[in-house]
Amino acid sequence: MAETVNTSDAKPVLIVMIEDDEGHARLIEKHIRRAGVTNDIVGFRDGASALDFLLGDGPDRMKPGAPCLILLDLNLPDMTGIDILARIKGDAQLRRSPAIVLTTADDQREIQRCYDLGANVYITKPLIYEHFANTIRQLGLFLSVMQIPEVD
Repeated sequence: MAETVNTSDAKPVLIVMIEDDEGHARLIEKHIRRAGVTNDIVGFRDGASALDFLLGDGPDRMKPGAPCLILLDLNLPDMTGIDILARIKGDAQLRRSPAIVLTTADDQREIQRCYDLGANVYITKPLIYEHFANTIRQLGLFLSVMQIPEVD
């Protein structure tokens, strides 16, 4: 099956998942896959390693110019997802990359702050497993039709 999160010239879109809860990460990937999304997913359990991959200059850095979509939890062990979002959206190459916040937090000020920083979607993870699974399946369907801009 072809990549399902698309760019205008069909470059493969990498999904970068920044989620410290291993159970949530597995559940997210499982239900995105069930929705038919076949893109590569690279996962990070902390903000520092994710930022090294996205913005660093080392050999393990994401390929410059590669289109990506970021799934971001706000509650991480080493920094807040809001700090990561600010860094991503402040970077000239990544600022157009869609950032989807997936978190248990539903504080209105936090939601507003994320949108002010450039989050494209804010999803509160439901606490009930079946609702969480359904939410992620719907996210997967959304990902399967969305268009991702090329990175400058």
